[in-house]
Amino acid sequence: MNFKEEQKKRVKEIEEILEHYLPKEEGFQKIVMEAMNYSVRAKGKRLRPMLMLETYQLFDGKEALIEPFMAAIEMVHTYSLVHDDLPAMDNDRYRRGRETTHIVYGHAMGILAGDALLNYAFQMLEEAYKKLKEMEPIIGKEAFFEWLERIVQAQGILAKKAGIYGMLGGQVVDVQATEQQKVLTKEQLQFVYQLKTGALIEGAMMIGAFMAGASKEEILIVEQIARKVGVAFQIQDDILDVTSTTEVLGKPVLSDEKNHKVTYVSLKGMVYSKEQVEQLSKEAIWLLEDLERKRNRENPFLKELLLWLIYREK
Repeated sequence: MNFKEEQKKRVKEIEEILEHYLPKEEGFQKIVMEAMNYSVRAKGKRLRPMLMLETYQLFDGKEALIEPFMAAIEMVHTYSLVHDDLPAMDNDRYRRGRETTHIVYGHAMGILAGDALLNYAFQMLEEAYKKLKEMEPIIGKEAFFEWLERIVQAQGILAKKAGIYGMLGGQVVDVQATEQQKVLTKEQLQFVYQLKTGALIEGAMMIGAFMAGASKEEILIVEQIARKVGVAFQIQDDILDVTSTTEVLGKPVLSDEKNHKVTYVSLKGMVYSKEQVEQLSKEAIWLLEDLERKRNRENPFLKELLLWLIYREK
């Protein structure tokens, strides 16, 4: 398997799905649609929808009902980036290799575009329901209500992982510490990373497993895998902020230092940070391989994807 070729293929497929669900740029409020679409169309890794789809397929999921959730989680992720880049937060001019949304459309429209993406993401529940209604004559009433239950609960996972008990909660602690110039403990930093970065990765993989009909025990294991990957991903981000360049990374380097943010690198040093990335990645892959053995089913691309995102260079 050529991982890079397979990854490009999947990114292309995901971007076609995203394009299908983006709002039409029309009406008196079309400027906010333009800003939303500008933000989502910025070339990214499409990591979260990709993880969702690969986990879905690991558990034998085949139906297109997963697609609205893939679009939804990328919209939630993109809204968080739009707001992160605002002057009141990280005050960054570049994201994914081009000017950030608020630089192009203004600060106020940056806020509104982020708000709109979050709200629009939850409209995807209706899109999933529409797909399910189309399937009803084929699958029958009993299966229809089983799938409906999955859709509602998957939406609940997304809401929780995006909100105060997930990404938003981690961001709150991070922002508060930065504003107060407070040095976080290792435990507090772990909390921030698990929520701010890890929660949406957890949500992506858990929704994939849940929508495919995985058991409660399997979903808990998937959550553990995603949590380890999420923390390792963020520590690697800290490392790249110090060691990479703006050209390679696609966003400003040394921004953590500029914003007086405590990171694993500043708190524990580069050597320890790299060791943590190594340890967490090994634990995540071991859990995934154990899950594959129990199900007697492998997803080699998913394993390579987890390793790539942990050890990425940008």
